[in-house]
Amino acid sequence: MEALAPSPSKLERNVTISLPVASIEAEINARLKRISRTAKMPGFRPGKVPFNIVINQYGYQVRQEVMTDAVTQTFSAEVQKANLRVAGYPNFTPLDAGAEADKFQFNATFEVYPDVTLGSLAGSPLEQLSGDVAAADVDKTINTLRKQRATFDKTDRASELGDFVVLDFEGKIDGAVFPGGAAENFSMVLGEGRMLPDFESALYGMKGGDKKSFDLTFPADYAAELAGKTAQFSVTAKIVNAPILPDVDATFAKSLGVADGNVEIMRDEIKTNLARELKKRIQLRTKDQVMNALLATATLDLPRALVDSEIGRLQDQAVKDMAERGMAAKDIQLPPDLFVEQAEKRVKLGLVLNDVVKQHNLRATPEQIRAVIEEHAESFEDPKQMVKWYYSDESRLREVEGAVLEDNVVDWAVKQMAVTAVAKSFDEIMEIKRQ
Repeated sequence: MEALAPSPSKLERNVTISLPVASIEAEINARLKRISRTAKMPGFRPGKVPFNIVINQYGYQVRQEVMTDAVTQTFSAEVQKANLRVAGYPNFTPLDAGAEADKFQFNATFEVYPDVTLGSLAGSPLEQLSGDVAAADVDKTINTLRKQRATFDKTDRASELGDFVVLDFEGKIDGAVFPGGAAENFSMVLGEGRMLPDFESALYGMKGGDKKSFDLTFPADYAAELAGKTAQFSVTAKIVNAPILPDVDATFAKSLGVADGNVEIMRDEIKTNLARELKKRIQLRTKDQVMNALLATATLDLPRALVDSEIGRLQDQAVKDMAERGMAAKDIQLPPDLFVEQAEKRVKLGLVLNDVVKQHNLRATPEQIRAVIEEHAESFEDPKQMVKWYYSDESRLREVEGAVLEDNVVDWAVKQMAVTAVAKSFDEIMEIKRQ
């Protein structure tokens, strides 16, 4: 990772580490002797390799290992004695003590975790959402599921929302076709948003065989070479097919996993799933407000080492995400300054949350962790198997524990904030814009 320019840190500390030469040399000699008992080399029986050859073969590696172990252990002891909490990794610099010195000396430069000052949350506004899943919400969801399972058949009417169309199109800027501006037999479903809204809206009302020309101005935030420019498009609608939605019957219910095809059971399961998603969204909206309030009221210095580490993690994740979308990883250059603001926010929030948990004893209990796992497992076909899956891996349990800790902080914070209850519809809370 390309390093950002360093800045003075109030959190930086220095410790001098001294290691007796005699004890280091003795440990190096002891390790080499252990190696010599089993060392294998061509021309010698195992364990019979001359000691001077063992030294030549393994001496440098063993010396590095011994010095690293000794420096690390001594550093840990020194910071524990001084009651310092180290943030990130220390930088060790050897000090020249002279050829006759009886000690190796190193200067350890590192940062410590900051003190967190959290202001009062009293008066911080929080919009507490509430809502229910109505029968109409279930109907809308069923209709969406029907559209996802639609078949299409030729129609002689003009195209409308939900129709499947096949197009030939050509776009020109200043009389020349621009890269990506032309296609043959391009297929899409109107309303799915595959193309720019102005392009798609121009397709409504066309019948199979119709031709149409229109101007389209690209948005200011579009690709740099097209942003803000106006293109002239010529479109031919080759095929217009209307959707045929499946009936809401036993066959449809079975396609959604209801074994006996009972439509009422299907509706109940859909309502349960929607209620679960609604609850998650409300919790997320509350959590976002709480976290923003904590960030706004907290004062602390950020350890540069933690910020740099987070920048590197965000860079790696961004490159991975872009590579998964088909970009060659070797061609992706993402400068670290793109991630500074996000990294600083994440580090600050993590430090604030840790402090709140510690100060107010909000640690996750085994019962809370179990409850979250069981609630999540309910949405799977075999909940017991899913619970076992979580408990079979410590890393998965730590993820759940982290989520519970955040929930505990949210519950603690909400009690202090200025809460306004706001009732909204399912679509409003889920931010669904239906066409």
